[in-house]
Amino acid sequence: MSAPEPLSPALRAEALEQLLVERGLVDPAGLDRLIAAYESDIGPLNGAKVVARAWTDPDYKRRLLADGAAAIAEMEFEGPRAEHIVVAENTASVHNVVVCTLCSCYPWSVLGLPPSWYKDPAYRARVVREPRAVLAEMGLRLDEDVRIVVRDSSSEVRWLVLPERPAGTEHLSEPELVPLVTRDSMVGVAKVSAP
Repeated sequence: MSAPEPLSPALRAEALEQLLVERGLVDPAGLDRLIAAYESDIGPLNGAKVVARAWTDPDYKRRLLADGAAAIAEMEFEGPRAEHIVVAENTASVHNVVVCTLCSCYPWSVLGLPPSWYKDPAYRARVVREPRAVLAEMGLRLDEDVRIVVRDSSSEVRWLVLPERPAGTEHLSEPELVPLVTRDSMVGVAKVSAP
């Protein structure tokens, strides 16, 4: 007789949540609010504010690139996994993309919950070996003369990409730029598009 196959992480998480709710230890509505906050408010919105500030304030941008964690703390976006953030800037000739090859180290306080593809073993293995192909599969086609740098996050260093500011946005204010910035652009699998 063979051992039963283990449940997927998603099914295990769902089973654990159900047990906690049944025992009255977790309020499902509260859990949903927490997840929604990390998906749309706490995380990616915080990172978008950091990027918009860097695009509009050259002094802040210098501080951000010199010491990402300290510059992000200036905006009071401290929290889990925010203490070791390093920022890499995308330019016309260099494109940074982030991966965590060992697990899924990720700066939750500025990017929110990690997307499922970020934790997928195929992404983690392939983006290191063939980043141009993986980015193309995700919809980002870069010119051959653009150098791709793969940044490997770890428990000691979590990477945040400062995407290129799109042409035609020079007249936009910091608050107007925030909605343009996506989580995927701050991981480096997408570019920011002009409105």
